[in-house]
Amino acid sequence: MDSTDFIYTIKSDKKASQVFKAIADVRSWWVGYYGEEIIGNTENAGDEFDFTAGGDVHFSRQKLIEVVPDKKVVWLITDSAFNYVEKADEWKGTHVIFDIVEEGGQTVLTFTHKGLTPKLECYNSCVPAWSQYLEHKLVPLINTIQ
Repeated sequence: MDSTDFIYTIKSDKKASQVFKAIADVRSWWVGYYGEEIIGNTENAGDEFDFTAGGDVHFSRQKLIEVVPDKKVVWLITDSAFNYVEKADEWKGTHVIFDIVEEGGQTVLTFTHKGLTPKLECYNSCVPAWSQYLEHKLVPLINTIQ
């Protein structure tokens, strides 16, 4: 991974299986701020889903290319379109990676958007958006999952 890829780490007292379950429930954490919609399946290897926000502001298509229960989930962004940057498909070919590790009585989730680097025009808007979804939507979901 490039050291400039966007990386966000979350520590939780929940078990790895609970963190994994929360990640798979994408509709519960990647919606709720900008009229987002998710269409498609979000849990198993080979699943594909579309994410849209703000009408035509953000579109991306994700394919789950790696799913290792309680350890790792990887999405490949196979298509994207942003209406506010010159290169509308700049997420295409990037990867969203969720690495889950239990250590020291906690579960550590490392979220990496590989390819989301400062050289992308959307970086300054995408990083705060990802941080908002992760901290204010995914973390609370993890904390309430059974």
